[in-house]
Amino acid sequence: MAHEYKPYVDPKSNMKELTWQPLVLGALMAIVLGAANTYLGLKAGMTVAATFPAAVISMAVLRLFKGNVLEENIARTTGAVGEALAAGAIFTVPAFIIVGAWDNLDLFSANWFLATALLAVGGVLGVLLMILLRRTFMEDTSLPFPESVACTEIVKAGQGGASGAGSVFAAMGIAGLVEFFKNGNGVPILGGSYRGAFKLNETSNGAFPVFTPDPSPAFLAVGYIIGPKYGAITLAGGMFGWMFLMPVLLYLMASRDTAMSAQLNQMVASGDWAALFGGAGGFDGLSKIYNSNIKMIAIGAMIVGAFFTLFKMRKNLAAGISRSFTSVGGSKAGGPEVLRTDKDLDMRIVFVAIGFMALAMFGLYVVLCSSLAVSLIVTIVMGIMAFLFAAVAGFLVSIIGSSSNPISGLTLSTLLIAAGLLVMLGMGGGYLADGKTMSEAMRTGVLAVLGVATVVCCVAGVAGDMAQDWKVGYNLGGTPWRMEIGGFVGVLASSVFLVSVISLLHKATPGGLGGELLPAPQANLMAVTAQGIISGSLRWELILMGVMFAIGLIAVGVPSPMLVAVGMYLPFPTIVAIFAGGVIQWVGSLVAKSRGATTDKELEDVSNRGLLVASGFVAGEALMGIVLAILVTAEVKLVSDVPGWFGMKWTGGVVIVALAAYMIASSLKALKPKK
Repeated sequence: MAHEYKPYVDPKSNMKELTWQPLVLGALMAIVLGAANTYLGLKAGMTVAATFPAAVISMAVLRLFKGNVLEENIARTTGAVGEALAAGAIFTVPAFIIVGAWDNLDLFSANWFLATALLAVGGVLGVLLMILLRRTFMEDTSLPFPESVACTEIVKAGQGGASGAGSVFAAMGIAGLVEFFKNGNGVPILGGSYRGAFKLNETSNGAFPVFTPDPSPAFLAVGYIIGPKYGAITLAGGMFGWMFLMPVLLYLMASRDTAMSAQLNQMVASGDWAALFGGAGGFDGLSKIYNSNIKMIAIGAMIVGAFFTLFKMRKNLAAGISRSFTSVGGSKAGGPEVLRTDKDLDMRIVFVAIGFMALAMFGLYVVLCSSLAVSLIVTIVMGIMAFLFAAVAGFLVSIIGSSSNPISGLTLSTLLIAAGLLVMLGMGGGYLADGKTMSEAMRTGVLAVLGVATVVCCVAGVAGDMAQDWKVGYNLGGTPWRMEIGGFVGVLASSVFLVSVISLLHKATPGGLGGELLPAPQANLMAVTAQGIISGSLRWELILMGVMFAIGLIAVGVPSPMLVAVGMYLPFPTIVAIFAGGVIQWVGSLVAKSRGATTDKELEDVSNRGLLVASGFVAGEALMGIVLAILVTAEVKLVSDVPGWFGMKWTGGVVIVALAAYMIASSLKALKPKK
């Protein structure tokens, strides 16, 4: 080794580490952060890495118990994995409902147990596979681990009292209040996004839709985290879908149907936006028209975007797979005494546990598909893909961080491979005579590929998160086998609750999973792809249009065709809010520079403080949304008769400006006065 390993805590020290306080706190954070990201992911199609909020919460809470840095490390490692498992859940589990294979996820029902078991086994397998790979990732000094390094510095600073926990909790409170007074299930004084349309003149065909940003702290926070560049790319997708393709489609429809044209003109002239978007009198409404046509184009673009993302990372993928094989062969202990910071769980136990997980998966697939042959095939596919993508996810996280880990792309690849293999083996099937009900063969195939996708998605998410969090622990001087136990505890704790959170939101949200308020874009993509390939009924014309569009984006060098496609798929007010968050981050950096922030360290401090506030916004809104959803399930209505002055749209604009000012002002507090 060219560089001597010198962690923050001496490897020969014997500090308290794996005690009950950090394990209990970590399990609670895994549940809470997992639930919060489930809410965000189902609404916005993305999650936010929980490493940073878990770190500051651990420091703040364990300080009350006189906890040390290694106990804080255990709590953070245990708690952050909830977000990773949530990504696996929201990208796949809703697809079982969307395709109609399951009709509910009620607590303790057969579907609930199956979904929970899929998440638990996938999460545990992700931890086990990363144990095999840990030594290689930790010891390779050429891997930057950007988010791990940033978190390490925050933890070190926190040992001097500057944990930043106050920023997180204050932001959580503000976001929770905004959601309480905006959500229709709370006290909806605040207005949401404005939706309308305009025409160039009274006789012109078609119309141009108009939207304002959703006044959502969580969406603004997501935009702040991903930055103005990626926010603008996502906005471009939304504008292409709603501001170009939709007016073109409306123009063509109105040109061919004079009755429809007259109805559209009347709605726009009278300002009847509810009818315009929701439909009335034989007019389907803009939302349905968009969902049944342009979203299918977006799905085609997303498929190409996912594979192009993997193609761009092909060298890293090959290197990750190579490292995984080298790691398994070269991780045997021997020679002199092994330091505390180099001790994993016994590899014999790890391999036995992996074998047990494979058997458990085979049993689950038999229950899911009622076919031994299909179950055996998909178990083999799952095993190979899980190992490969655990290595891939770990390597990608070491380069670009957990926030940018393309889990959906890896999962989609697995789904297409599994579905394609089943069709090649003659195990496909179509719809019954009504054209809607799946045949038994089709249902078996769809359940099989979604089952594989669920496990591999959980493996990739958890393995990547473990690589990032264990790297923080490696830098701090944590004991590997103790952190590995923390990973198991976090996975099992969160897996028990995540399916119930999905079920709760599905019941409490108008339209449910796949609807406008709970679009679950990745799960929709998985559902449509699985059904289409197995049945041969995929709407290939629109999908092909999306494919060609994405190829065109690649040809002209668009930085992320996948983000453009996601922008087309998500609700436009959400996209505009995310873009606004990116603009807030950009404005904040300009203000910081105008106030004397010149060095990279000063700008990084401002960015990290803003990141803590953004993390609090995400958690606060999401948790309040879940609380209000519980009230709906319990049939508790806080306001039975909503006054007419509630929900004025201009209040949403005031909220956005106030939140922007707060985020910028809070981030600037990281600047130290210059003498």
